Amino acid sequence: MPTIAIFNPKGGVGKTMLAVNLAWAAATISKRRVLLWDLDGQGASTFILGGKGKRHDAAGAVLYRDIDPDVLIHPTSIPHLDLLPADASIRSLDAIFSEIDKDNRLRKLITGLEKHYDLIVLDCPPGLGATADQVARAADLVLAPIIPSTLSRRSFHALREFIDRHHKGQPPVYPVFNMVDRRRREHRETLDADPGCPVIPMAAVVEQMGSRQLPLGAYAPRTPTARAVEKLWHTLEKLKLDGKKILSPDGGK
Repeated sequence: MPTIAIFNPKGGVGKTMLAVNLAWAAATISKRRVLLWDLDGQGASTFILGGKGKRHDAAGAVLYRDIDPDVLIHPTSIPHLDLLPADASIRSLDAIFSEIDKDNRLRKLITGLEKHYDLIVLDCPPGLGATADQVARAADLVLAPIIPSTLSRRSFHALREFIDRHHKGQPPVYPVFNMVDRRRREHRETLDADPGCPVIPMAAVVEQMGSRQLPLGAYAPRTPTARAVEKLWHTLEKLKLDGKKILSPDGGK
């Protein structure tokens, strides 16, 4: 069972949009059993998927192992897609992981969920602290959304350097140009310099995810943005790590 972390040290690059829609694509298009674990204390993925914790401090209690993740996990309105919601208790996630002082806590929690799912998607908060260390140890692949701008690209290089320096280059980091506006010169020039990188275009319809509390593919599947996410998902299905596909053809069943 692979774990894909949607992560970038910089905020505002569309991590939640990518996490929710990629999880939707895996569950809906490929019928995989998917868990989206919202690790961002802002809880945007949780809100979009209609999630609500049973108590205000439950997300932190899972990390402290005061309660089992199964207690908090619940199905969404999307078949095959479950949610492990966030709440205010993990707004200082770096501090929690530093206090726990267990390098592999996140990985061990994920290991305990393997029998239930074919794929886990982590919606991660920004930063390069203790949480980034935990994510690097737990994920099989880091999917890094990048806006084609100088600051966003700079944060991506910081992420690559962090993983190379502290984790011997593992897990692999796969960049995705996100929120792309081809009307902008810098965006066009960046895309031209790296034509092989997946591209997710910007669209006003994406902003409706919050008001509709649905993934984009559930209400606007024919839009260029939804189709770009679907294409990205199929690319990931074919992606090989160490000579092996990260996702088995049958979903691990």
